[in-house]
Amino acid sequence: MNLKAIGATALLLASGAALAADGAVADQFKWLTFAVFGAIIGLTMYITWWAAKRVHSTSEFYAAGRSVSGVQNGWAIAGDYLSAASFLGIAGLISLYGYDGFMYSVGFLVAYITVLLVIAEPCRNIGKYTLGDILAFRNDPKKVKTIAALSTITVSTFYLTAQMVGGGVLVKTLIGIDYEVSVIGVGVLMLAYVVFGGMVATTWVQIVKAVLLVTASLLLVMFTWAPYGFSLPAFLQGVVGDAKVQAQVAKLLGDAAANMSAEELGQRLLEPGLFLKNPIDQISLGMALVFGTAGLPHILMRFFTVPSAQEARKSVIWAMAIIGGFYVLTLFLGLGAAIHVGPASIAGLDKGGNMAAPLLAQYLGGGADSVLGNLFLAFVAAVAFATIVAVVAGLVLASASAMAHDIYVGVIRGDRATPEEQVKAARISSVIVGVVAIFIGIAAKGQNVAHLVGLAFAVAASSNLPAVFLTLYWKRCNTQGIVWGMLVGAASAIALVMISPNMTYPQAVTRDARKVLEGEPAAPAKAAVPAVPGDGLLCELFALRDCQKAEPAKPAAPAREAKPGAPEKLARLRDTLPTLTDAVERDKANQEIAKLEKDIAKAREDLAKVAGQTTSMVGLEQPFFLLKNPGIISIPLGFLMVILVSLLTRDRRSEAMWDELYVRQNTGIHAEGATAH
Repeated sequence: MNLKAIGATALLLASGAALAADGAVADQFKWLTFAVFGAIIGLTMYITWWAAKRVHSTSEFYAAGRSVSGVQNGWAIAGDYLSAASFLGIAGLISLYGYDGFMYSVGFLVAYITVLLVIAEPCRNIGKYTLGDILAFRNDPKKVKTIAALSTITVSTFYLTAQMVGGGVLVKTLIGIDYEVSVIGVGVLMLAYVVFGGMVATTWVQIVKAVLLVTASLLLVMFTWAPYGFSLPAFLQGVVGDAKVQAQVAKLLGDAAANMSAEELGQRLLEPGLFLKNPIDQISLGMALVFGTAGLPHILMRFFTVPSAQEARKSVIWAMAIIGGFYVLTLFLGLGAAIHVGPASIAGLDKGGNMAAPLLAQYLGGGADSVLGNLFLAFVAAVAFATIVAVVAGLVLASASAMAHDIYVGVIRGDRATPEEQVKAARISSVIVGVVAIFIGIAAKGQNVAHLVGLAFAVAASSNLPAVFLTLYWKRCNTQGIVWGMLVGAASAIALVMISPNMTYPQAVTRDARKVLEGEPAAPAKAAVPAVPGDGLLCELFALRDCQKAEPAKPAAPAREAKPGAPEKLARLRDTLPTLTDAVERDKANQEIAKLEKDIAKAREDLAKVAGQTTSMVGLEQPFFLLKNPGIISIPLGFLMVILVSLLTRDRRSEAMWDELYVRQNTGIHAEGATAH
């Protein structure tokens, strides 16, 4: 790879500047954003150029020649794992919903205990480059490599789509570059990392990105926490007493907030139930997060890059320390954004709260009208962009490895391809996956893809983890059990999501949009409602006919006055605006006008999208499976299927290879050779 190629790649992304429209950054400060973006992109492209000169063999392309130290791999794992969902999404959830958002951080961190104890060392000892290699050690190579490749591509596609859409929305929201150009920029950069630099470039880009991400987060937390003397009780008390936080909680609770004091409202943000209201759904989500990490293909690949099992364990410990420290910081990022920027302003720019960290950076630097504020915002946004590109590169490399190494080399060529053919196949597969990712990202414009990350974890936990765990630790596990377990685990997770509240239900969309446009009629006072016992667990999981779902007791609610629709509110504000003489009041009125205009446009857009539709894409008027996270059913089902089918069938190879697998996974003998099995 030469410097002209690198320059052309960077130029393609930078050319989007000509298409910049309106964004969160004012026009006079956009040059700062482009400068910081350009500097970070230039650094990563230099790494790619440096790495390209060191990638010649298959091992170097897939596993960086097994030359990555435990410390380096720990940082790279952190860079691979800390996606935009971590940096932007969790901080946003905490800023809007408090405690419930932080539960995502806890789930992501605890997940690495599973990886450390049962996955990292054995996988490194028996694997070569991919998930398929781990399963093929003692099972039928062609069958398990085929099913493992399909699972890898499925999980990576779900995760990839969310990252591509996130990158496009981030750049468009901040600096106004067209969504399509943003997605293409992410795709081109990612392709440069993978195609030219392979795992070497991907590893070092992830290391640099992780260092930048932790640095940016530490700076934000330091400036946020310093006014409270770095005292956690004082900081939390500041959150509880903040008027913007109290208003957000009152909005979330609705009528239930009527009898609560201001301090009680603020305290409620630090308690569970504002976002994750169903305890069973919380358990299901936790299961997917904790077990899904151990089955993510792009995370498993990282353990093949270290020279020994000891380094594999060391890399997980370093990753846990870095990731754990970062997730503690998200608490201060989210709550800091809530008290400084305000949940209303955060949600006004992005409904999901994903701009909380960048907006906090802008505030701490001096505000939207300051050079330092926009410089700080640009740095945080560029780091978030680098985060997305680095994670996408890891996902593309995992998918390309499944296509080239498992399908082409392992199944089609029977492990008889030359090293040159293997590297060529890997690069061609990377291009194919990268181009498909760009098209999917563009096609998903405007779609709600937030659930895809959770679905990726659910499929990994339901399909990949049972197969890997049982083939490593259960002698009777065999090829048929692996194949059926992975198929049923993945299919059940996907099917349950398709009939869950994650999907779009036109009648609900229409109802919500009309509420915005037409308002709500007056409602009489409501008496207190006693708790209603449910008919059982099935009522909590499925919308069964004649099934009564458990409901908690509800306090008495006062009469509610009629609420006008957004168009009526907007007309009143516009009539009032000329009479306002105070600059602060005029500014607030203008902000409210902008928000109402956005709400009206969104409601009309939603009505247009579902016009003539009455059911979801699978023909349901309302969700049948009531949980947003399928893990509580699909994970046990995946394990159960592997166990049952393995008990009902016999596989001589699986039994004969058990002793060798047991010795090798525990000792690492011959692991350095990593030859095809």
